[in-house]
Amino acid sequence: MGFWAKSLRIFNCLCANATQSIRYLAHQPGLSKSSVHRLQHAMERRNSHPEAWLWETEESRHWLTRLVVATLYTFGLKRGVGLDTMSEFFARLHLDKQVGCSLTALRHIMQALEASAVETAEAWEQAASAAGEGREIIGGVDETFLERMMVVFQDLPTGYLVLEDVADDRTFATWYTLVEARLKALGTEVLYVVSDRAKALIQLADKGLECLSMPDFFHFVHDIVKSYGLAIGRRLRQAHKELKHAEAVRARHRGYPHVESASPAVKAQVAARQAEVTRWEAVQRAYRHHLETLSLSLHPFSIVDSAPQTSAQVASRLHAEVEAMEALASRHQLPTPHNTMAKVRKQVPALAALVDFWWRGVQQDLEPFALSPRWRQWVHEGLLPLVYWERQMARTRCR
Repeated sequence: MGFWAKSLRIFNCLCANATQSIRYLAHQPGLSKSSVHRLQHAMERRNSHPEAWLWETEESRHWLTRLVVATLYTFGLKRGVGLDTMSEFFARLHLDKQVGCSLTALRHIMQALEASAVETAEAWEQAASAAGEGREIIGGVDETFLERMMVVFQDLPTGYLVLEDVADDRTFATWYTLVEARLKALGTEVLYVVSDRAKALIQLADKGLECLSMPDFFHFVHDIVKSYGLAIGRRLRQAHKELKHAEAVRARHRGYPHVESASPAVKAQVAARQAEVTRWEAVQRAYRHHLETLSLSLHPFSIVDSAPQTSAQVASRLHAEVEAMEALASRHQLPTPHNTMAKVRKQVPALAALVDFWWRGVQQDLEPFALSPRWRQWVHEGLLPLVYWERQMARTRCR
């Protein structure tokens, strides 16, 4: 019988027979008098705070175990919070007398959790493969650098880490060897791969996995932001600074009658600075509108009327917004990093290709139903837009 099981028995006996002798208490759960004596003293040491008695019950002990495990898993394994911080956290909750909160104890629990998570994942994968439940993967691939370089392959819809392994290089050969072995073990294949357009990752999709290679839309937008967003923000901050300075000059002149002749010039200066602020605020609004339109264009349905659209239509809209931003920058004499925007324009066709790929998947799913033309039209123009936009609404603040 474990320590906590014995302690629980003594606690229950004390609750029912608080005034009885140690001999009587030992007789009830079938323990020795020395064990009861030691357990009583342990309870007294733990009972140093008013709420401490709560943790002596079986239900509370289970909840306390869940709290410790959830904290270590969520903040330790998933977020990388240090053990010293979590040890302090448990101590501030007055749990240092109830559970092992030392760095050594927490480290042992973390290691057990990590091993258990890996074993559980392997068991689930084997069970799914044996039952033929393997699903196609939409892969996100990238490298991350901790103590050593690691290659990461994630299933984007579920967030499941298909591959996370240490590698000496990030060449196509390394990527393909590791990913191919994992896909074979899982008995599945990849629909398309999202990447930051590194050559090895494009080659992994095109030649290795023979699937669609799609640019990461975040990196696509980030390149545009680096080109124009920061420059516009600097100009706007400078305009606000100059306006504040002009208003301070005007305030100083108000108290001196002998400089009234300079007041028109000072007022004109303030008006000019205010106009400059208004100008750059308008530029920033226009720039953000183009960014928003870029995001709203990359869908299989038009945001305006939910009409189905093709990759060619999406590519045309994306190109139009990129050109509009370049024209906006040119009109206001913003620096134009040609190489960055050339990279952006080059990614547009690959981004838009996802739309036709999505529609091919729809046709493949509908094929077994042998729908009549009228029912097929209803699915394309009524059912699919409704279901698609409902899912998108759950993922955005711009409903």
